[in-house]
Amino acid sequence: ALRKFQLTMAMGDPEKNVAPTHLEIPPVVVDMDAGYGNMFNVQRTMELYVNAGVAAAHLEDQVMPKRCGHIAGKALISADEFVGKLKMMRSAADDLGHKDFIIIARTDGVSASEAPESKRGLGLAIDRGLRYLDSGVPDLLWCEFPTAERGATETFCTEIRKRFPKARFAFNYSSSFKWFNEKNPITWDELGLLGVGFIFITLALQHAAGLGMSTLLQDLKESQEEGYMALQRKEWADGADIPTRSHHLFTGVPYHHHMGQEYGASRLNGEMDEHLEISKVV
Repeated sequence: ALRKFQLTMAMGDPEKNVAPTHLEIPPVVVDMDAGYGNMFNVQRTMELYVNAGVAAAHLEDQVMPKRCGHIAGKALISADEFVGKLKMMRSAADDLGHKDFIIIARTDGVSASEAPESKRGLGLAIDRGLRYLDSGVPDLLWCEFPTAERGATETFCTEIRKRFPKARFAFNYSSSFKWFNEKNPITWDELGLLGVGFIFITLALQHAAGLGMSTLLQDLKESQEEGYMALQRKEWADGADIPTRSHHLFTGVPYHHHMGQEYGASRLNGEMDEHLEISKVV
């Protein structure tokens, strides 16, 4: 899908004087959950990911079926079994010639209710993190925290770095937490100083889309057609960089018309219908 979008944007829209745009495909990081089975399932999944062009994946130490990191009832497999899965990830990527594939090891030790070890809580997560880094496999270590409080994050990173001073971490700036209600929320700059090299908000765009849709529906209810025109004015304002404002360009209509012309499908080679004014269509 990203490659197709790259092709369509490189075409631009000649009929509407939209210049071609060269887009770099960003690195794709995928959620591998718990590997969908044993190490052989991990191997198969990695082969699919690497061949699809994925740049990185994160694997967690829960049993299958796994639970959301912020829902109760999480149970962990043994650390040894998880290390075996991590090693399989590395071997599968290397065998396919992708030694630069990034592996993120996640532990749910902080809030797991079941684990082979007797220890629980943050202590278990730290022990697990050290064990995983001892394997030499993970490029990044991710601990899933049950709250947004800074203390556990600071302790985890500090304790890990006592043994591994150059350890790098991934951090889930989770949409499950109301960060705006924290008295002293940890900042991204502070996370960087702790060794966090990758910060992600897994559901940020879903929340943004939900807010946008709810706002539009309320505006339509209150202002009818003016509610939609207000949205369009924002989309098409001078200087606005909204790739989706022309659904024709965004979905590749000019590209497909060009291909229709090149390959002899004459009825597919023109975008405009009935000589509509360019200024009045998207």
